[in-house]
Amino acid sequence: MSASVPHQSIVELRDVHVVHRTRGGGMFSRERVYALTGADLTVRAGETIGVVGESGCGKSTMAKVLVGLQRPTSGTVAFSGKDVWSMNAAERRLHIGAGVGMIFQDPATSLNRRMPVRDILRDPLDVHRRGTRKEREERVRELMALVGLPRSVADVLPSQLSGGQRQRVSIARALALEPGLVIADEPTSALDVSVRAQILNLLLDLKERLNLAMVFVSHDIQTVKRISDRVVTMYLGRIVEQTPAAGLPEVAQHPYTRALFSATPGLLSPLDPIPLVGPVPLATKPPTGCPFRTRCWKATDGCAIEMPPVRSGDGGAGSHEFRCYHPVPAGSSNTELVELARAATGRTTPLHVEESA
Repeated sequence: MSASVPHQSIVELRDVHVVHRTRGGGMFSRERVYALTGADLTVRAGETIGVVGESGCGKSTMAKVLVGLQRPTSGTVAFSGKDVWSMNAAERRLHIGAGVGMIFQDPATSLNRRMPVRDILRDPLDVHRRGTRKEREERVRELMALVGLPRSVADVLPSQLSGGQRQRVSIARALALEPGLVIADEPTSALDVSVRAQILNLLLDLKERLNLAMVFVSHDIQTVKRISDRVVTMYLGRIVEQTPAAGLPEVAQHPYTRALFSATPGLLSPLDPIPLVGPVPLATKPPTGCPFRTRCWKATDGCAIEMPPVRSGDGGAGSHEFRCYHPVPAGSSNTELVELARAATGRTTPLHVEESA
């Protein structure tokens, strides 16, 4: 993790909403799925942002918005100060296609099964017409060396590689056009445990060597904390907190962030999850006001009126922000919060963290 984060903005989301329509109920009825609601996020050069939350909270949707694969229903997405969706297709391909790289969750499905590694890595160079044929071939060799792949796999199909090698190919492809930002959507969840650390160390090394900005989406909260400069917590399609990673979990002030971290075992501390009441609400029928109020031990009637405004945490404006009417005091111990939650709810049901986004 870099010691200092430059202030230059690469991508900015402003009040971004993504609403899907899906069939439900009757033959002609269509329900609205509120996948992303009022998202505000700035990704700056050289920083790593980790995105955490339960399954279905909108992590992958936001990643697709950032990389230009998902057009928002409303709101603004700006890349290097330019509105992405006011560009024509050729301009988006030039600015977003070359400036942002994407590492998908499962390399077995994201790589073309019929193309050898050499062609997979050369493909973005061909599409964007980078250099001569000889220069493209040289760039392919550079990319393979960059991610630790031997030259012998250049003519091998993805199915003939191990899971870790396939993900290295995916990483190399994402870096082919020298982007300033890489979006990694659950990049290790499809890998064996023994391989995950190798891929994470590779991503950390590449970030430092290439001065990359990275958005790292994962359900693995301890890993996100380790590699990130800033952690974004999402709940039911909303960003509820943005926290400096170094102080987590104690610096977090949103009750959901604290509950999420309490449900994740650490190497040096036993698992003592904060109990929450009730299931996660449906994305088709989100609660009024604060979306977390139906499970929160600190909720009051006022939480149902409207979404809490953005407040600054103890780290100051910009470095720590959250949306909560009744925040947890910074520095509160997990034991203290567990006792308060149990007393308030009369329940001992812990938060369940899903294994996929």
